[in-house]
Amino acid sequence: MDLMETWEQTLGAGPLLGIAAAGIALILILIIKFKLHAFITLVLVSILTAIATGIPLGAVYDVSMQGFRATLGDVGILVGLGAMLGKLIEHSGGAQVLADTMIRRFGEKRAPLALGVAALFLGFPMFFDAGLVVMLPIIFAVARRLHGPILLYALPTAVAFSVMHVFVPPHPGPVAASTFFGTNLGLLIIAGILIALPTFYVTGYLWGKFVARRYPFTTVAGAIFGRETEEIKNPPKVGTVIAMLLLPMLLIFLNTGVDFATKAGLVTGEEMWAEAFTMLGKSGVALLISVLVAIPVLGTRRGTTGTALEKLLDSALGPIASVVFITGAGGMYGGVLRSSGIGDALADVLNGIGIPVILAVYLVAAILRVAQGSATVALTTAAGLMAPAVLAGGYSDMQIVAITIACAAGSVIASHVNDSGFWLVGRLFGMDVKTTLRTWTVQQTFESLMAFVLAAALFLIF
Repeated sequence: MDLMETWEQTLGAGPLLGIAAAGIALILILIIKFKLHAFITLVLVSILTAIATGIPLGAVYDVSMQGFRATLGDVGILVGLGAMLGKLIEHSGGAQVLADTMIRRFGEKRAPLALGVAALFLGFPMFFDAGLVVMLPIIFAVARRLHGPILLYALPTAVAFSVMHVFVPPHPGPVAASTFFGTNLGLLIIAGILIALPTFYVTGYLWGKFVARRYPFTTVAGAIFGRETEEIKNPPKVGTVIAMLLLPMLLIFLNTGVDFATKAGLVTGEEMWAEAFTMLGKSGVALLISVLVAIPVLGTRRGTTGTALEKLLDSALGPIASVVFITGAGGMYGGVLRSSGIGDALADVLNGIGIPVILAVYLVAAILRVAQGSATVALTTAAGLMAPAVLAGGYSDMQIVAITIACAAGSVIASHVNDSGFWLVGRLFGMDVKTTLRTWTVQQTFESLMAFVLAAALFLIF
């Protein structure tokens, strides 16, 4: 990095922004037209951008890898441990127990809401697609028992997983954005949940009731998840499942509490208990402790031991590998944008024309999402591009949280045919393309807009 210490950017704002625009266009062309994998695309464009902006050739590799390492280090451990916790909950039968309990408590008339609430709980550690597949047998069993439209029960559940996946750590989207913006994860969890709940109710539960009246089909032809669920021999109690879901959040809040107390002058932060709380509340440590507790509680006690338990935990990592590496490559691109001065140039232009940073972050993420389909690529590229403007803005912790949520909201808008989630939902729910566009695409757009409005209100209040 010695070369970077003496190097100065000589290009003006115009050429730098032109290079940024060309880089984004190249990303879209390579992913959309040539079907090049997003990980390879982002690494390639990162290196080309570094060269185009005049970064010394001897420093291009180090500059690129610096952003990759910084992002991957945070995202990898959180997403990996979160996936393991979700796998243990699913395999133990905890997902089914929680869903069944919610249905009994809410009653049959409120079964759609019950399934959605269960999915909100399960959505904390479980990825969108994994959670949806786990819940589908329950959804279809309830729909058959109550003779109701599939979408009445399926859509609220899918949206519940979606809002948790998009807005609440330890999912990769909010974690990646928080890495770029320096967001307080404890505050992000609180704000993410507060925004996710009303967004789920309006765009999931109420929208699900509306579209179920318009598309009241009750069977899914050839659905591989339409069979009766297998009986779990030794499932955990619902209280155990809820406790396992709350444990990492409670631990993370220890760190947030110490941070608040320190800023308020109540403690110095150097007390032994404060340092212990800070360490235990680090997101990676909190999830590690939660997984270590879940292994005997949801694994060993349920009859999964030895090699079988090891393989179960290992199976959680395969599906997330692509997401983690794409996020890391997005961090590489963001690091190049910052080191080259492109981010600073963009921040100056935005300040000059008066577009609020929170709106700019949302729009950049939304445009990238619609253009190339991947929410992860949209979010990491937008966050990397806008990070200098956010970091230089002097915003409060809660305002940075709001900006982070706005970026995540932009990355989920208008899921359509270039998004794998569009096909997953359409196929599993038994819908053709036209129906999926009219139900799921519209819902994702409503979800994005509502979350942005709530995030903007949070930004203005704090």
